[in-house]
Amino acid sequence: MKKEIIIVSGLPRSGTSMVMQMLLSGGLKILKDDKRKPDSDNPNGYFEYRKVKKLAQNNSWLKQAAGKVLKVVSPLLTYLPPDYRYRVIFMERDLDQVLASQAKMIKRRGAKKKVSDSKIKAAFKKHLKEIKIWLARQPNVETLFVSYQKTIELPTETAKKINFFLRGNLKIKEAVSVVDPSLRRQRGADS
Repeated sequence: MKKEIIIVSGLPRSGTSMVMQMLLSGGLKILKDDKRKPDSDNPNGYFEYRKVKKLAQNNSWLKQAAGKVLKVVSPLLTYLPPDYRYRVIFMERDLDQVLASQAKMIKRRGAKKKVSDSKIKAAFKKHLKEIKIWLARQPNVETLFVSYQKTIELPTETAKKINFFLRGNLKIKEAVSVVDPSLRRQRGADS
């Protein structure tokens, strides 16, 4: 078994960039390329590595992520090869908030939605159910589910949970310092 990789995952707009920023500020090494620049949707950056998008076609670059943190949106998790160990921090956010955030981002970019919110929400629910089953069945994967809402409201509590999950390698005070509740602009049923 090759070295462990820490994965931050979840649906798009679920708080993955916020947690990536927490981990970076908390002293962990992350694999990112900064090709996607900060913008009004993510003013602190996206913390992405472009090759992740092609994970299904080519994962040979994954050795660069060993011992580091990598952001992988949840639909791509099943393409992670079994010859690594993974610690997955999986972000969970109210689906109405996710949809509202996506709608604002699409509107800002001048694009139009092609599918109704109800269809997207149903697809997201189905995907989340399936990916949680997949995660639970992987012998080389440990998963910590993290609430976006609780991270905003109680960042120290979340940072402590993440630190325990990562075997004490996170500087809690530094990780908490980057959580900015003002960036939580979409509020749904859990606000």
